[in-house]
Amino acid sequence: MKTFASLALFAAGATAQIIQSTSFGYDKTISPSRDSIPGWNIAGEGTDPQILSNKLILTPPYPGNVRGSAWAQNPNTQSEWSAEFQFRGSGQERSGGNLQLWYTKDGQARVGTSSIYTVGQFDGFALVIDTHGGRGGSIRGFLNDGTTDYKTHRSVDSLAFGHCDYAYRNLGRPSVVKLKHTSSAFEVTVDDKVCFSTNKVALPSGNTFGITAATPENPDSFEVFKFVLESAAGQGQTIPSNQGSAQQQQQQQQQPVVNQNQNQDANPNPSSGNAVLDNAIAAQFIDLSGRLQLTNKATNNIIQDLKSQTSKADARQSELLQKLASKDQVAALDARLQRIEQLLQNVQRDLEGKDYSTRFNQLHDTLRTSHLSLSESLQGSLLSAITASTPRMGFFIFMVIAFQVLLAVSYVVYKRRRANMPKKFL
Repeated sequence: MKTFASLALFAAGATAQIIQSTSFGYDKTISPSRDSIPGWNIAGEGTDPQILSNKLILTPPYPGNVRGSAWAQNPNTQSEWSAEFQFRGSGQERSGGNLQLWYTKDGQARVGTSSIYTVGQFDGFALVIDTHGGRGGSIRGFLNDGTTDYKTHRSVDSLAFGHCDYAYRNLGRPSVVKLKHTSSAFEVTVDDKVCFSTNKVALPSGNTFGITAATPENPDSFEVFKFVLESAAGQGQTIPSNQGSAQQQQQQQQQPVVNQNQNQDANPNPSSGNAVLDNAIAAQFIDLSGRLQLTNKATNNIIQDLKSQTSKADARQSELLQKLASKDQVAALDARLQRIEQLLQNVQRDLEGKDYSTRFNQLHDTLRTSHLSLSESLQGSLLSAITASTPRMGFFIFMVIAFQVLLAVSYVVYKRRRANMPKKFL
């Protein structure tokens, strides 16, 4: 039975062959270094994606409004292929974001770090994983021939040709998405369950695979553990991890007890004797270490933010204290307010306790008497002024009579002179 299981695993590995230049995560580590992944271009906006030993963190749990992308450097030359994509999304209760798996032409140049809602005119296929519609999570497929501008489209969600509901957030384990493209069908499965399939989609070879993630202000952390591209045409190299683990397990079961004891004495680390269990525990420890690193980084960022907020609060408090009045100024202002209050109370008591009707009547009589005296004196003054300024009539009559007498005398003198003049006869 063991030999039959080994042969079955070997046959499965021989038929399901991968293309290593466009795959990662099929071995013990996804990359020999933490700076890059062989055959892939890693980029980000707002933060740089982190490459750990067993996963690629496109968007961290803190801060938000960031983007991350990973694009294969070589296009796919196979017409029939299958791809396995393992990811995990986690965050707070009201966090959000989206994760896209692209198979497009010139993906890195046309798509970059864009999401399905911010991308322009792309040519190919996009698998979108997000919480669209408030259903807790969904997986949708989109197609474009390079003529539709998704960024300016009124309703991008209506362009999906296939979808299924899948609550992927905070599962605590990686979710497995598989895509299978043949000449007769295109199928997408999630955790070994069919999400959607169609026989009307034919994707051309020569496109490039890519993964992008984008988060809002309340972010989700998207982690990618594995992307394996397999070809059924016999090209590429087989997956070494499955065969190696099966053969190693068989060899360990066939080793003598003496050799096992010697290995245990030589190796100070405790082992359960089961290679699969040991690998699972090691993977869990590696995952836990990565999570602790992310937690430490997020904690440090939060501490720095708290320190900056504390310094700003102290500066504002000192500024407010400088602007506030001193104790002496407050005491002086309080005394002045008390004096004003006492004066107002005295005025109020005087107004309520005394009758001012007699005084108002006296004031009224005084004003009336003053008005009468002023009117009489003003009338006399005006009359005297008019009389003084008016010319006298006697002087006017004298002037008229004198002018008439002067005219009469002048006329008499004229008549006499004319009568005494010698007369001329012709």
